[in-house]
Amino acid sequence: MEGAPSSSGGEPERPKADAERQSTFITTRFERWALPRLAASLPRWVVPDHLTGLGILAATAVAVAYVLTTRSPHWLWLANGALIVHWFGDSLDGTLARVRKIERPRYGFYLDHLTDAYSTTAIGLGLGFSPYMLLAVGLAIVIGYLILSINVYLETHVYGKFRYGYGILGPTEARLILICLNFVALLIGPIPFHVKGIGLTVFDVLGIAASLSMAGLLARRVFRNLADLARAEPPRR
Repeated sequence: MEGAPSSSGGEPERPKADAERQSTFITTRFERWALPRLAASLPRWVVPDHLTGLGILAATAVAVAYVLTTRSPHWLWLANGALIVHWFGDSLDGTLARVRKIERPRYGFYLDHLTDAYSTTAIGLGLGFSPYMLLAVGLAIVIGYLILSINVYLETHVYGKFRYGYGILGPTEARLILICLNFVALLIGPIPFHVKGIGLTVFDVLGIAASLSMAGLLARRVFRNLADLARAEPPRR
């Protein structure tokens, strides 16, 4: 991070904001084709910060929509629309900067991942306060996602490669899954049941499964990273 002392005790290390980006998501090929074209079609008065702000507002709208489903499930339509808007703002801000060659690597790296953390927290809390998911499950998803993100930032600093995501699922895939689950919720409702007196829904089961999967993905990557780093930097005898 900027201002952090270097391992040699000299000048502070610069953040790896311009690290090589690596992704293997299902939608990567489509987004590499579509996003630059969308960015090029935007009017000149639209700047990356406008799109970042749009993403923040959309994430807030998703959270509010989930909370309002306590009154009517039809608010899930707003949640789905806001998820699409969130994809537009969150995915295009950096693309627009690169297309126009107005990148600010450190500023963009800091702002982008700060807003990602906010969006994840807001949406997770919205789910937790909805009738579809327990707050504890929503928070487990948020915590899992944030820990995975922290690991990515550490890898970026250590390896100089920005490997955002785990496997074939990334932020866009997560939004698509949420949209599909929202449609399922509109059709069948939360399907509540009890386990030892604790009220759960079918979406709690999916949320718990997602949290456990994130824990497994994190453990696998951490062990692999530590093994790689141990070989590169063997202990001194």
